[in-house]
Amino acid sequence: MAKFNRKVARDRRHTRIRRRVAGTESRPRLSVFRSLTNVYAQIIDDTKGITLVSASSLDEEIKKAADGKKKVDVSKMVGALVAKRAKEKGVTMVAFDRGGFKYHGRVKALAEAVREQGLKF
Repeated sequence: MAKFNRKVARDRRHTRIRRRVAGTESRPRLSVFRSLTNVYAQIIDDTKGITLVSASSLDEEIKKAADGKKKVDVSKMVGALVAKRAKEKGVTMVAFDRGGFKYHGRVKALAEAVREQGLKF
């Protein structure tokens, strides 16, 4: 019998979500990934298989401003940055893919920051 593993459970949830959530040209997918230290967001057109926009806590403009801040606050900055870049590319609506993570904490903060910038889910 296999031992319960948190990563395996997240991968199962993500696979289940990806069966239903797909990005199109008119409504690309906003994919979120969080590691222990960083958070990453991409807006992806799955029909063409390309990433339209991306932002992460490793970007220079966020890295400078994030010094000494909490992870949730950094996630808000990443959400605002990815939304700003998406608007510059003409994206107004996205399908939210939380990547198998619970809609809580850093994932929720990123999503709310994206909504505040005007992108619709």
